[in-house]
Amino acid sequence: MDRLLDYFTNHPILAGGLVLMTIIVVAYEMRRQGQGSTAVAPNDAIRMMNEGAVLVDVRPVDQFKGGHISGARNVPGDQIADGAKALEKFSGKTMIMCCDNGSTAGAAARTLTRAGLKNVFSLRGGLAAWRQDNLPVVKG
Repeated sequence: MDRLLDYFTNHPILAGGLVLMTIIVVAYEMRRQGQGSTAVAPNDAIRMMNEGAVLVDVRPVDQFKGGHISGARNVPGDQIADGAKALEKFSGKTMIMCCDNGSTAGAAARTLTRAGLKNVFSLRGGLAAWRQDNLPVVKG
């Protein structure tokens, strides 16, 4: 223990850096756990949908009609921000939120989790990741 104390007194910049990095890592992990939602990869989303999960596309209607994942239900993000009323009929099911790049879907998933819904996930990377994996998209 004396050697550790000597190290900290002889190398204050390195010791300060260690303390700072420890604080950053702990804060990041606490923030990530506190978000309450989990992002799933496109392949995991397919498996969950095959098991009965509901895919909710939170993009505006015009973007949804321009191309979406087959079986997705469109509930624009502003309706989710007003509360979970639009999704009450799916409250007992697992829900996967989807958007263009994953950021809006993550926010929607956090909103729904705070509203008391359970098993709410977001599609990691959104529709862009879905297309990057060469998975099908339907129009209309």
